[in-house]
Amino acid sequence: MTQTIYVPMHLLRGDPPAYARKGDACIDLRWQPESADGAVQIAPGQCRVFATGIALAIPVGWEGQVRPRSGLGVAGITVANSPGTIDSGYRGEVKVALRNHGGTTHYVRPGDRIAQLAIRRAPHVELVLMGMLPGSERGSGGFGSTGR
Repeated sequence: MTQTIYVPMHLLRGDPPAYARKGDACIDLRWQPESADGAVQIAPGQCRVFATGIALAIPVGWEGQVRPRSGLGVAGITVANSPGTIDSGYRGEVKVALRNHGGTTHYVRPGDRIAQLAIRRAPHVELVLMGMLPGSERGSGGFGSTGR
């Protein structure tokens, strides 16, 4: 059974975001510029910030995660701070920083789907200071410690 979380949204401009298909895990976010001046380019290695036209009131105990879209990822376009976190106390416009890791210029047009929004649990955590941590099978093995 699917749990429904109600997140208040203020539509600043454009169309409201939506799931592409029933059962999808994330809501598609679109570029909703303040003025429709046409396409914006992201050159290779460049990062640009895009407005989504929405503000959210995410409930305490939850977070918004802005994630890359797989279709853009194959072109080398990803969310620069992936996943970007939207805290429950933030009430400003949701914006997406896109970075071009590809070798060609990418164009974003008003209304294009640029990222995905997931709402996930974010429990309050209290760190407990200890002189020593309990042992584990992995121990302090870091990057690559489990092999290929």
